[in-house]
Amino acid sequence: MQKRKLGRSNLEVSAIGFGCMGLSFGYGPAVDQQHGISVIRAAVDRGVTFFDTAEVYGPFTNEELVGQALAPVRSQVVIATKFGWDISPTGERSGGLNSKPEHIRLVAEASLKRLKTDVIDLFYQHRVDPQVSIEDVAGAVKDLIREGKVKHFGLSEAGAKTIRRAHAVQPVTALQSEYSLWWREPEAEILPVLEELGIGFVPFSPLGRGFLAGSISAETVFDKNDFRHNSPRFAQENRRANQALVDMVRKYAQQKKTTPAQVALAWLLAQKPWIVPIPGTTKLHRLEENLGAARVELSPGDLHQLDAAAAQITVHGARYSEAMQKLVDR
Repeated sequence: MQKRKLGRSNLEVSAIGFGCMGLSFGYGPAVDQQHGISVIRAAVDRGVTFFDTAEVYGPFTNEELVGQALAPVRSQVVIATKFGWDISPTGERSGGLNSKPEHIRLVAEASLKRLKTDVIDLFYQHRVDPQVSIEDVAGAVKDLIREGKVKHFGLSEAGAKTIRRAHAVQPVTALQSEYSLWWREPEAEILPVLEELGIGFVPFSPLGRGFLAGSISAETVFDKNDFRHNSPRFAQENRRANQALVDMVRKYAQQKKTTPAQVALAWLLAQKPWIVPIPGTTKLHRLEENLGAARVELSPGDLHQLDAAAAQITVHGARYSEAMQKLVDR
């Protein structure tokens, strides 16, 4: 597996990371713990060194799973987790945000225990909290870095102005936001700011929450606990309309003798050398397919053709519900 550095930081990770959320949360019932551990360790065996989790995934159960799975190889991997939601120690969620400095510290201490480690490699603010200044948030993480409990500071779904303000207090190592062939909004303002400041980019949902892999159709029925069950973009009529994008990617994959998922991930890798996507899966064959994208080379001509074809297709449906969209910082 190739390695990449996140921006101008010294944080080097595998070119493709592993998003662990779906093992416990978000896409239907959680997998059996032993199965989750085996998938994570299979990723390690195949060269993945970058694993992403968060306290809210479960809550707490995903961090516990990641901690147990990676404990034997802790020195060989980079673990990223997140703070920022209002969650009680017993796992009750208010549905709101909480990035008060004292809460950030409590989350860090609890995450360290669940992850079975003495340091968090990358600590993201999961969503920007409008009730707490980003300078105070960055200052709180800066204190944790000074104390040796955190190594790097990250943001998620933050806008350009917020990124600049945070970076002025504590250098931001990485931004994690959605980016893929069917969600290109970061290209307008975010990518130029990241390049200017030397901040790495970690796209979540790099396969469009599985849609770009080509196995979801208008007839697919989602579990009631699956995020996509209530997502506007995954409404049946929007899936039917958005099939045009998948068909385009599939056609291109056939020409390259690869798979749609590998084309979608290779496209991301080709955008910038400091981009590290974190696809997730519960299946070993999908893991191997995703990691194979690192071996797919797209020439400038290939990228131009893909971009030109994608530009002719309108993606239908908002990516979040109205309530969730309010939590995205512009």
